[in-house]
Amino acid sequence: MNKTAGTFVILVTTTLMTITANPAHALLQDDQELGKQAQNPLASLISLPAQNNTNFGLGPNDRTQNVVNIQPVVPFGLGSKVNLITRTIFPFITQPDLASTSGSTTGLGDVLFTAWLSPAEAGKVIWGVGPVISLPIGKEGLSTEKWGLGPSVVALIMPGPWVVGALVNNVWSVGGDENLGDVNQMTLQYFVNYNFPSGWYLSSAPIITANWEADDGNKWTVPLGGGFGKVFRLGSQPFNANTQAFYNVATPDDAGADWQLRFQLQALFPR
Repeated sequence: MNKTAGTFVILVTTTLMTITANPAHALLQDDQELGKQAQNPLASLISLPAQNNTNFGLGPNDRTQNVVNIQPVVPFGLGSKVNLITRTIFPFITQPDLASTSGSTTGLGDVLFTAWLSPAEAGKVIWGVGPVISLPIGKEGLSTEKWGLGPSVVALIMPGPWVVGALVNNVWSVGGDENLGDVNQMTLQYFVNYNFPSGWYLSSAPIITANWEADDGNKWTVPLGGGFGKVFRLGSQPFNANTQAFYNVATPDDAGADWQLRFQLQALFPR
């Protein structure tokens, strides 16, 4: 087990021990409804996801990269009409040396903070808009060493058992090491979920990226795939777990992975 995977196990175990010791967070919704809330980035729901992403076939030597994202989501009510939903992503990365068949760097990457403003009373289309900020506090070799800023937009619909929508942002560098290249990157995640009454659900939520600074033919990473998940309880504490697999139909020539395996465990705290 590499260091990043070990960190993931420790964080998940600590989260389970800490949260399940507090029975105050009782589940009020049924499993299907809670699953839909967990899939809605703008839900009035505090959550703590720990997401492990393993990328296989990376670079010319078919190396493996591992990224653990700890991404707490905390909503706030701003009066009776507007909610503020914050998400902070802390990526713990094991990055292989792509020019070799051995060697890697492990540590924290750049932290990404997003804050969406969203109507407190949602209509048929649920939406949110706000800034995304990239904080260059990662370890050398894992950080862009650039401050980043840009817009982020989320929109979704939730008809019946479905949760369908998309999240998109674009980050431009606004400061940092002048000797390094500029950052101009888009991230687009569409999500399609179908929820069953038992708490099981089918899901497809690939993350598409475009590096606008890269050469033509090396800008896009486009994964296709999906998987399944389930809402469950340990005592009275609800959790959401899912796994998905993706094949990259487009990827940078020398630095892209062939496919990705994702596992996520998410502690849920209905307000």
